[in-house]
Formats: sequence, structure tokens, C-alpha cells
Amino acid sequence: MTRTWILPMLLVLCGSVLAAGLIVSGTSGVAAAVLLVFVLLAGVNSPLIFPGSTGVLEAQRRSAVDGQPVVFWRPGCKYCIRLRVRLGRSARQMHWVDIWRDPAGAAAVRATNDGNETVPTVILAGQPHTNPDPAWVREQLSRST
Repeated sequence: MTRTWILPMLLVLCGSVLAAGLIVSGTSGVAAAVLLVFVLLAGVNSPLIFPGSTGVLEAQRRSAVDGQPVVFWRPGCKYCIRLRVRLGRSARQMHWVDIWRDPAGAAAVRATNDGNETVPTVILAGQPHTNPDPAWVREQLSRST
């Protein structure tokens, strides 16, 4: 299991334990609601809500061909989740690189951000933008299409 799944698995485990305790105490309706909340939190903090992640070299190659931005992210990052959710379907136009799966991607982010793995980092037209406003990114995407 890679570390991208540790937080989601812990959330499901904690939710299951809490729900089991609630079922034993006789409140199965509350248990179901609690478990659902923990499963939803696990899903949001997992790689599942993000478009398929590629390696940095492949993302850069694709970006050179189609001109779409490269986004460096990591699971569990609330700013990455905010960017992904606010972009909606247009997020699929971008090339996503999970820095926990791709050491070269993590190195690229460190090189851009003074040695820090600050995400999301969006590379647009060769220029890095660290934690950009989602509305600005959406505007840039609409200009390029």
C-alpha cells in the first residue's frame, strides 16, 4: 500500500470502529450516518477524485503537445482538493502529477518552491504558480480552449 492510501484507509477504519461502537450501544441510524461521513471524507482525501495521475515527464510531454497546464498535487492536501473541486469538469483538461507517486515530480516542485513541496503547483506556459486561485486557473483554461 502506498502512502497515498494511508489517510483514506485510516478514515474508513476509524469510521468503522466508531460505527461499530454506536451499533453496540443501539443507535444504528447514527452509526450509518457516521460511517457514511467517514467514507466520504476518505474518498475526498484519496486519489479517486483526481484525474489519472501521470509521471512528470509524461505530463510535460503532453503539455508541450496540447498546451494544457501541469498540476503537481498530493492526496490529503486541502488546497489541492479545493482546486480540484472548484475546477469541476475542466480539471480533466489538465495533466495531474501526484508528487507522492513520482519522485521526479516532487523534485520538480522542490526546485520551483525553494526546496519546499508546496502543492498545488500549476505550471502554465512554462511559468510556475504555487497555490493559485481556482477562479484564475479556470479563466486560464477557458482562454486556452
